[in-house]
Amino acid sequence: MTSTVTAVGAAATVLVTGVGAIIGQGIIRALRLAPQPVRVIGLDRDAEAFGAHWCDHFAQKPASEQGDEYLDFLRGLFKTHAIDLVIPGIEHDVFFFDRHRAVFDDDRPVIALNRAEVIALGKDKWSTIERLEAAGLEVIPSRISGSWAECVGELGPAPLLMKPRRGSGGKGIVELHDQYDFEYWQNRCGADFMVQRLVGSADQEYTVSVFGFGDGEGTEPAILRRRLGPDGATWWAETVESCPPISDYSRALTRELRPEGPTNYQFRLSDGRAMLLEINPRVSASTGLRGALGVNEAWMCIEYYLHQHKPTDVTLSPGRAWRFVEDLVERS
Repeated sequence: MTSTVTAVGAAATVLVTGVGAIIGQGIIRALRLAPQPVRVIGLDRDAEAFGAHWCDHFAQKPASEQGDEYLDFLRGLFKTHAIDLVIPGIEHDVFFFDRHRAVFDDDRPVIALNRAEVIALGKDKWSTIERLEAAGLEVIPSRISGSWAECVGELGPAPLLMKPRRGSGGKGIVELHDQYDFEYWQNRCGADFMVQRLVGSADQEYTVSVFGFGDGEGTEPAILRRRLGPDGATWWAETVESCPPISDYSRALTRELRPEGPTNYQFRLSDGRAMLLEINPRVSASTGLRGALGVNEAWMCIEYYLHQHKPTDVTLSPGRAWRFVEDLVERS
């Protein structure tokens, strides 16, 4: 764990990246629910990012994130605003900071990053399946090669799912009903695809938040049953007080992978068994909903990374949550 850089009780200054996206906005909302004031600095490529309206200060990313100029931009931002902690709000930034760990490996600011191995697994669903199979954990039957006949022969009858090996949030997933579908989408996706058995149903899909301590231990799983919107993000969720198959599998994942910091597991239930859909080595897209229901991942980051306090109180309040579209109008 990183050494303390902010005195307990002092207001932390937190840089949230990707404030134009749902995750970044959820992090900000959670920080505004924190038990102590937090100064929020927002960062996004879009100068009109909506999340900027909720920040104490907003900065626009440069056009290019390549080379030393972007690193110098970040160093200047960190210094100007005395940033204590960076919470990446989009996967792109998680991967960026992971690639540049050596550059930012000092006491200030602290980057809320998962372990490199977990981030690598989160990039590639097939690698995740291989890793968990080797650990003796049940996985959804899948293939990354072969003909339609071979897929049906191994995975079962249509419909099957084709999904990108690399990606998250339900993006790029299509149902395959016959050989025509398979060949069409295979040509579209190229080599970067996998075919899976379709398990469970949409009304038995769950998103789980765990805050790992890097040693195989972590908080108890905070489980929401969810429904996805057309963009692949959670648009409705309800608290699940008890679901032993998902809780047990989540604990097994935490023991095996030893995540550090906010980690998201996604499941479906099938015949009473928890079937893992994907692992996201970052703050969950449902973080704003969970914060409102009593599990505040953003505040946990402050407590853990800045104050060396392992979060313990992770009980979700019973309830349901909706996302909805709202207009913000500024008159000139």
